[in-house]
Amino acid sequence: MHIQKTVGIYTFVTCFTALFGAVYELFSHEVYSYYMIYAFALPLVLGLLPGILMLSGRLRVPDRAACRVWNCGVATLTVGAVCKGVLDIYGTSNRLIYVYAAAGAALIFAGAVLCAAKRRTSQGVHDDQAIYTDK
Repeated sequence: MHIQKTVGIYTFVTCFTALFGAVYELFSHEVYSYYMIYAFALPLVLGLLPGILMLSGRLRVPDRAACRVWNCGVATLTVGAVCKGVLDIYGTSNRLIYVYAAAGAALIFAGAVLCAAKRRTSQGVHDDQAIYTDK
């Protein structure tokens, strides 16, 4: 099942991001960034927790397309938080860093829409049902 693999990957990514943030801030000469400190929370909350809920049966497993778009959104948000943290620690800023947040949010939204659309068609509700049937 691909959800078990996804949970394993999100566990690794969450631990790696937390460790990366800790090591990076250890060598940052006591300059801290909340984006770097809490970057691990994005894959934890948006990836690992939903995956655990899917494995336990409390959350429906979406199709692979919805999962892939959602995972791309989580990755984009996580990389954006780490990049923003690096820039904060370095003492500079960049307007383009907010593209990560916008793109990540758009991908998360698209993944949720794909999941909802799949749920709607799996429940037997089809908008084009009358067009393609001979009845």
